[in-house]
Amino acid sequence: MVYRRGLQAIPLSVDLWLHFIAFLKDTADPNTDTETTIRTVYENAVLAAGTDFRSDRLWEAYINWETELGNLANVTAIYDRILAIPTQLYSHHFQRFREHVQNNLPKHFLSLEEFVQLRKDLAAENGHSSEEAPAENDSDDLPPGTEDLADPAKLVTEIENMRHRVVESRQEVFNHNEHEVSKRWTFEEGIKRPYFHVKALEKAQLNNWKEYLDFEIENGTLERVVVLFERCLVACALYEDLWITYAKYMENHSTEAVRHVYKRACMTHLPKKPTIHLLWAAFEEQQGNVDEARGILRNLEDVVSGLAMVRLRRVSLERRHGNLEESASLLQDAIANGKNISESSFYSIKLARHLFKVQKSLQKARKVLLEAIEKDKMSPKLYLNLLELEYSGDVRQNEEQILSCFDRALSSSLPLESRLTFSQRKVEFLEDFGSDVNMLLASYEEHQKLLKEHESTKRKAENGSQEPEPKKQRTEEHAMATGHMMPDMQANHSAYNYNWYQQYNYQNPWGYGQYYPPPPT
Repeated sequence: MVYRRGLQAIPLSVDLWLHFIAFLKDTADPNTDTETTIRTVYENAVLAAGTDFRSDRLWEAYINWETELGNLANVTAIYDRILAIPTQLYSHHFQRFREHVQNNLPKHFLSLEEFVQLRKDLAAENGHSSEEAPAENDSDDLPPGTEDLADPAKLVTEIENMRHRVVESRQEVFNHNEHEVSKRWTFEEGIKRPYFHVKALEKAQLNNWKEYLDFEIENGTLERVVVLFERCLVACALYEDLWITYAKYMENHSTEAVRHVYKRACMTHLPKKPTIHLLWAAFEEQQGNVDEARGILRNLEDVVSGLAMVRLRRVSLERRHGNLEESASLLQDAIANGKNISESSFYSIKLARHLFKVQKSLQKARKVLLEAIEKDKMSPKLYLNLLELEYSGDVRQNEEQILSCFDRALSSSLPLESRLTFSQRKVEFLEDFGSDVNMLLASYEEHQKLLKEHESTKRKAENGSQEPEPKKQRTEEHAMATGHMMPDMQANHSAYNYNWYQQYNYQNPWGYGQYYPPPPT
């Protein structure tokens, strides 16, 4: 049972197959059909691992076992298979096959059908009718065409001709196989570590595996590609991108095979890698297994908590299937359990957009953002998203709310650069949509004051009276968070800077990068 479990987990292990077969031979019950059992295991072994480039020992063991039993026709059949498979000892196999043919009689090492057909072909070439029966001997139970010739000299000649014809018929297969081996030899030479180790592979070996896979996918059969992937993922079990490539390749061949690849990767080798779990969940959702997709994402979040990409995928999954309240609940839970204020603000923005864009509730969305601003008064993103929310309606009817949003930002403790951005944006709004010229002029005057304060700060910095580094760094971070850096202001500020409006990235997306893990190197 242990052997069978091991072979199920690692079917490409030639060593494990050979040890299992040796175990069966040693422990065989003499009262059972041991020969059939062992032959079945050999067949399973060569089906599972026989196309491996380094599977020669398995084939040789199979051939030697059949030879010991005297099943020479079975030996020939095995050679017919191995001679067509690119393996490391391909030339050695052909040499042994020639010895096998030379050391045995054709009627012993050929199947009945091939033996009869070969004798008929030789008879036709020698001018004899294929219906002419050879001289009969004492063996009346032999099928037609298998009797020995009465003339010993003719018999020897025919045997040699048959041996030559048998080898010649396999020569073309061998030549083609030799060509296939030559195309793969360089790749095989580049595999220095075919076994698993926690230490990372050298870049050259990793590239060799990827190039080998690309070659086999383009030129090989499905069986050869699968075997090469399985070999690769012994040595590269911890490389997420190779598992993903394997699953993507199998999508064109078998749904169950794709699922099997994802399960092995996610449940055994890469339990904490989020990308492949997300792809697995998406695959199951494509197949209509929504509950399975939910379970995958939930389990991943239990193992690797705090990843925004996972929580957002859970939210989008529920939204796609009409569970809007569950989507909102997941975001509310993320807000309440955020590791810090910044993370809670991130999810607040997501929840507000969901409530407004999906559930069509402006009031609920506004409430979420206002509550978030009360907790995180230094986040320009919250003010910008509140502004975006208010802008989404009729700007004439919603003028009061929009101006209130501007004033909230301007009266906050945001850095000067951020307040300057909102101030200029307010002037632009009043110029384009405002209903009261007095408010426009007042806003313009306030904007000029902020500009003078900004110029004063710049002059101090240029004269060496620069603000402390930590404070400067925080200021730059807040300025970048608004989506742009303010352009240099002209000496004369009497005109509005309308170019700023074109540069202003109003729908500034939230930066996901800080919540996602870095890509593998």
